Parts: sequence; C-alpha cells; structure tokens
Amino acid sequence: MTESYDIVIVGGGSAGSVLGNRLSEDGKKSVLILEAGRSDYSWDLLIQMPAALPFPAGKSLYDWKYESDPEPYMNGRRIKHARGKLLGGSSSINGMIYQRGNPKDYERWGADEGMENWDFAHCLPYFKRLENALGSPNDDLRGHDGPVKLERGPAKNPLFQAFFDSAVEAGYSRTPDVNGFRQEGFGPFDKHVYKGRRMSASRAYLHPVMDRENLTVRTRAFVKSIDFDGTRAKGLTYQRNGQTYQVQAGEVVLAGGAINTPQMLQLSGIGDAEHLRSLGIKPVVNLPGVGENLQDHLEVYIQHACPEPVSEQPNLSKARMPWIGLQWMLGRTGPAATNHFEGGGFVRSNEDVDYPNLMFHFLPVAVRYDGEKAQTKHGFQVHIGPMYSDARGSLKIRSKDPKEHPSMVYNYLSTEQDRREWVEAVRITREIMSQPAMKKYNGGEISPGPSVQTDEEILEWVKEDAETALHPSCTAKMGPASDPMAVVDPDTMKVHGLDNLRVVDASAMPYVTNGNIHAPVLMLAEKAADLILGRKPLDPIHADFYRHGVHPSDAGTVSKSNTESKIK
Repeated sequence: MTESYDIVIVGGGSAGSVLGNRLSEDGKKSVLILEAGRSDYSWDLLIQMPAALPFPAGKSLYDWKYESDPEPYMNGRRIKHARGKLLGGSSSINGMIYQRGNPKDYERWGADEGMENWDFAHCLPYFKRLENALGSPNDDLRGHDGPVKLERGPAKNPLFQAFFDSAVEAGYSRTPDVNGFRQEGFGPFDKHVYKGRRMSASRAYLHPVMDRENLTVRTRAFVKSIDFDGTRAKGLTYQRNGQTYQVQAGEVVLAGGAINTPQMLQLSGIGDAEHLRSLGIKPVVNLPGVGENLQDHLEVYIQHACPEPVSEQPNLSKARMPWIGLQWMLGRTGPAATNHFEGGGFVRSNEDVDYPNLMFHFLPVAVRYDGEKAQTKHGFQVHIGPMYSDARGSLKIRSKDPKEHPSMVYNYLSTEQDRREWVEAVRITREIMSQPAMKKYNGGEISPGPSVQTDEEILEWVKEDAETALHPSCTAKMGPASDPMAVVDPDTMKVHGLDNLRVVDASAMPYVTNGNIHAPVLMLAEKAADLILGRKPLDPIHADFYRHGVHPSDAGTVSKSNTESKIK
C-alpha cells in the first residue's frame, strides 16, 4: 500500500509534536506523523499523574529501554537510558522540569561558524512563542501566550526553604526565575504540570489540533528506512499491524531523538561510509558525524535522613497510595498532582567557568528515579551533576536490523574536566547541606555516606552509583558543510548532501545545554518549523541577561554583542 503526503514526520515525541502542529496550521500541506509507540491515552494514570513519573521507566509498554555499552571509565557498567515509547515521546515519561538552559549556552551555539542565527537573541523569541509561563513576571524574557502551560513550583515544603536558605548561607544567591534574567542561584522551578496533570508535548501541541483535515497521526508505525532516488529522499517504508507500507513524501523530517535519528540515518545509508559498508549497507552520502559528538548529563542522588516528620517519604507507602490516587482522580489535587521537583539551583563550581556548570534538583523525598526508596522514615535528596562536560561519545548501528538497539558509548568521566567537576559537585552539595539553616532537618547523609571523603572515593562512588539524567543529544549536530563532522544545515535543517531530508530534534544540537533539554528541543522545533515552511524567522530579541562579572549597567551592551570568545 502506498500513500502520499507533503511532509512526513518520523517520531511523535517532543519535536514531532511541535512540528505536527506548526507545519499543518495553515492547512496548505498534508502532514503525516509516524510514531512507533502507542498513543498517550488520557486514562493512563502512569503518564498523566505527575507523581507517577518513576513507574513508566523500565517498562516496555512505555520505554524503549536503551542502554549503553560497558562504559570504559565507569568500571564497565552499562547505563540504562529510558526513552518514551508513546506519543509525546520522552515528554510523556520525563520528570516534567522546564529549563531553558543558560543564555550563554546559545551564545556558545552562535559563536560557531555558520551558527550566527542560533545565538540567544535568535532563540529567545521561540522560547517566548512556546511558553505560557504562569506566575512568571511579564517581562521581555518570558512568554505568556504559548501552548505549553507551565506552573511554578510552589516549593512550600519546609525542606525547600531550608535548602534555599542553606545555599545562601554557603555563599550562593537566590534568583526569582532560573529561566529569566538570572539563571545562577536557587529558587522554585517551572514544571510541565497544569492543573495537576502532566503537560507533555503531545498534550500541548497535538491533541488540541487532532481534528485538522490535513494532519494525520499514526501510532504503532515502525519506520524501517528512508527511501531515496539518488540523493533525494522520496519517502519511507514502515510497518504497522504486521503489514508493510510505503509513503511518498515531499519532505521527510526525522524527529526521533538523539538515539533513533542517527540510527535511522545510518540504516538508510547516511553516515560513515566505511562503517556502513562493513554492515552491508550501501552509502547514500558519507557523513562521518552521524552518531558522533554524543553528549549527555550524568547525575547522582545525595540522600539524607530527616529527623523532622516533614518529608514526602510516608507517601511512598503502599497503604497511602489508594487515597493519594483517589485525591488525584477526583480533583487533581494532593501529593500526586506534582512532580515534586519544585526547586533547585545553578552554580559555578570554580572560577574557570563564567556561567553555571552545576545544576541542583532538590526533592523532599529520598527515592531513586526507578522508584527505589531509601530506608528511612523521612528523607530528602539533591540531584547533582556537571552540565557541560567535555566528554564525548558515539552511537553506531550494529546491523541492518532496525529493531536492534545501536551500540552507544558516552565516555562519562573520561576527561580531566569531567572528573574535577564531579568532585566539586559533591563537595559543594555537602557544603550547602552542612549550613545552619539545614541543621534542624539534616539527620545524616545516607548516600554516599560519611565513608566517602577523598577525591578518589568520590569518583569511585560516582562510577558505581551515577545514572543518566536522560539528556542524550548532539549526534547529528548543526553546522556548515565545511565542518566535516556537521550533519544538519543550520539555516534549513536539511541533511548535508541530500534533498528533502531534514533533522529536527535533540540530535541537531551542537552542544548540550546546562539543564534539562526538553525546553530547548521545543524551542528548536518551533524555529525549525519556520525554516521548513520558508517563513521569515521571528525577529531577534536583544534582551539583557545576567553575566557573571559584568556590571548591570553594561549588561545591555554586552548582550547585543556576538564578539565574545568561543566557549570551549
């Protein structure tokens, strides 16, 4: 069976949801989204109830269950990588934390050759277009009319206030909005939760427009390969319900994420030609950067017991869960109506960096992402890790079988910078936790515990205990054709050397941003939609933002300049 569409989007996750909405909104082009997973049903409590976030990861109904190869600098451990296996992609199973990243992340993007239109001034209008930042100040830096409704974490649990006060006592700052003028500091976080329910990308962008005649969303559609006529992508082949289908497409847009997109490119003959030939795949174009430049965030949980009965630990009891679930089902209220990641902060761990390289997520409960709770009556924890490590990994397919997971090595802890910042991260966290404001609530460190003290002991603990923060990115990076490792043209999102094939997802990022990457992916897809449709991009907004060491009176002048040196 053969169908024909103007635009076919491979992947109905975060980027695919944005593209499906924006590319079909004028009604002129027929758009098909092919999502390999199932639908994100409104009755599924595990994806709609914010506090249920630990449960989908690791379950094949929700998660593709990727894992790395043995990591050479982490004692050979394989690191599990949960990726959403349903409409909305990972936005349907993630922690619902909204972080743009620091403006200097995008100054770093824009400083690279050919990337001038991806600096902060050019990205800011697209952040504003997607946001409806409830409770945030109505200033030049935040959006209030977009499809993504964001609630500000109330952070009312006394543990949050103690944590913020302790950070100030340790010499760090408060900030009213980490997505506003000043990211550096501590305070409440924005969250992808609205009226007690997860605000996934599909809920924000796709479900409101499902009735458009020119938009078709097809789930359980597993794409096998892109079909080419020479170097022109003419369509693709996919399987659904045991049958094979071919689709003719005016444009093919890959939006499968930083793992699936390079996998699909390699399966289709796009990548390092020598590697492809070794697997019996005929190269269509030699692009050695496909699957390279792999970046991610690694994190640890520093857990504490709490002598005061104020944590959320008792709500992990199976005896309480029926009542908590009932509260949520009847009124979208109670402990299940939040992701509990309601506050945290960003700091610089040393004077060699000029914007925050560490992110803290504070959680008023001691529990791992997989739901394993600490053995304590009451507890809390801090998630901490470096944000722009110089470690780089790679992803390569193992065979021509599209259902075989690719080989992935992230090379965590492989560089001197990475190891140094990990030691700094743990020591700074302990410094904050030892302040007077936290004394009343600090019943002692559970993990890693007092036996871990030296630099060597800290690094060994990280090797054995750290988990991915689930931010894989940069495996098909944007850059000019003159860059031999670039894959995607930054002005069109087209794959270099090919016609009618584009990439729009986290794989196109050149560098990972210093926070959760869901918001940057939404921004990237918003901007890419204009580029694909040939619309004039939104005008840049030269807004002031905080720069360490720059006097406030000079901030405006500096923020409009793109002459600062490239950040390595």
